[in-house]
Amino acid sequence: MNSLAIVFIVKITFTVLLWCLPLLLFPESLLVKLGLPKPSTMQFLRLLGMAYLALVVGYYFGLMETLNGGHPINIVWVGIVSNGGACLILLINAILRTWQEWELPAQVMMWLSLFVTGGITIGLIFTGLI
Repeated sequence: MNSLAIVFIVKITFTVLLWCLPLLLFPESLLVKLGLPKPSTMQFLRLLGMAYLALVVGYYFGLMETLNGGHPINIVWVGIVSNGGACLILLINAILRTWQEWELPAQVMMWLSLFVTGGITIGLIFTGLI
């Protein structure tokens, strides 16, 4: 298994466990209990969860291509844009202290997401482009 495959595995695992499953399957009461702000409608969180799941499907195909000796440059770029953009948004919100008043589990989720998306972006650049 090469280093690009490891980056894909980390990304798939993190996205499914921290974003797809909670946003798609957790009841609203649990999301609020974890400290996430209550949206005006759960529809948007469910749609976001589905979008994350769609990205995971792409990353999975990238992983399979990588394990079979290919180089999935399209998926690498999708990952760089998705993770780099998310990292930038999270960084701005960290600087603005957007989640400072949130419950601890939600704050941990945001900080972990900031560092993982940054790490994944760097990993994809150095293992997928360079």
